[in-house]
Amino acid sequence: QLQLEESGGGSVQAGGSLRLSCSASINIKNRYCMGWFRQASGKEREGVASIVGADVATYADSVKGRFTITKDSDKNTLSLQMNSLKAEDTAVYYCAAGPDFLCGLDLSEQARRLTVRGQGTQVTVSS
Repeated sequence: QLQLEESGGGSVQAGGSLRLSCSASINIKNRYCMGWFRQASGKEREGVASIVGADVATYADSVKGRFTITKDSDKNTLSLQMNSLKAEDTAVYYCAAGPDFLCGLDLSEQARRLTVRGQGTQVTVSS
């Protein structure tokens, strides 16, 4: 059974960088749509980025050019490199996975339908 665990969150000043990692309990090679989602206090969960296959990635407009999602199938890990962080990026970030076809949906729908999720990791960006 697939289980996910995030790490790498923390506090950083605006303009800084953080790298989030997500470890999967089983082999994830080419079998899952995987993504990063976030939920700020008082707001709904939103999609940040997702990836399927080797490198087919989708990004939210708000993070394009700043965030990069990558998957290492040999190590069963999913990563999110976050650069040029802004205060509005502050949220709990979740790693999630689901059947590969779900990556064909928009990120808002993926946020709802990728139901295998980790516990989340807090990212706080101070301005």
